[in-house]
Amino acid sequence: MKRPPLTPSLAARGPIPAEAGIGLRFQHHQDVVDSKPAVPWFEVHTENYMGGGPPLRYLDAIRTDYPISLHGVGLSLGSTDGLDPTHLERVHQTVERLEPGLVSEHLAWCVTDGVCVVDLLPLPMTEEALNVVSRHIDQVQTALKRAILIENPSTYLQFAHSPIPEWEFMAAVAQRTGCGILCDVNNIFVSASNHGWSPSEYLAALPPKAIGEIHLAGHSVRNVGDGRTIRVDDHGSRVIPEVWELYAEALHRFGPVPTLIEWDNNVPGLDVLMGEAAKAAAVIKNALPEDGHADAA
Repeated sequence: MKRPPLTPSLAARGPIPAEAGIGLRFQHHQDVVDSKPAVPWFEVHTENYMGGGPPLRYLDAIRTDYPISLHGVGLSLGSTDGLDPTHLERVHQTVERLEPGLVSEHLAWCVTDGVCVVDLLPLPMTEEALNVVSRHIDQVQTALKRAILIENPSTYLQFAHSPIPEWEFMAAVAQRTGCGILCDVNNIFVSASNHGWSPSEYLAALPPKAIGEIHLAGHSVRNVGDGRTIRVDDHGSRVIPEVWELYAEALHRFGPVPTLIEWDNNVPGLDVLMGEAAKAAAVIKNALPEDGHADAA
């Protein structure tokens, strides 16, 4: 049974707008504080700001001028061990302190037997996994007193037993828990290329009303021998043309959605990230209704 929707709290300056923001990384803290660039919003990794110190002081200064979104990597929603209550409480405290416009996590697992493997590992798409993930999302949303977004993974291998298509799994998670979906368009392109899926069919299967954010990033192509290649979601380069095309398709289906440029490896200067965000802004503008206005998330 679908739960009633939970209401997200607002960031210091309001909700996340349906515009193109960028992922805020440590090397850009001072530049953002000094120059106050024309960026509609920033997203940060939740775990980077749990420990206090200079990172949190910078973020406190930045969030007085910009809406902030929190993107977590450590809750391990797919782990059969259950959620780590200490980690969940630290996430809760961080959310309470920073008042983000959106909170998101990954459809993945990264903890087993109390050991964190420091990676986002894929799940078999089974009814058992769906029950585990849904139970954990309910637990997180109850603790945070708000809906969260769940990001679709990038994957490189397929399980021998994985009877539920990933796009149906994502839709079912949203339907069962009332959570939203963080649609990572690059991840869809990467996984579709690696497994022979249709990225358009993937998008078409997602419920438009559940889409709360879109991620865009670069990826690499690696040779794995015998003339075979895989695409790897490494967030270390510009968004490629094919992903821009898929992004335009996503906006045509979902309407304007808060969009983030992610860049985590070989991080360039802030001007490069803003240039990528400007490209996304142009695509969003083309997707706007005739009155030229988009609703906030």
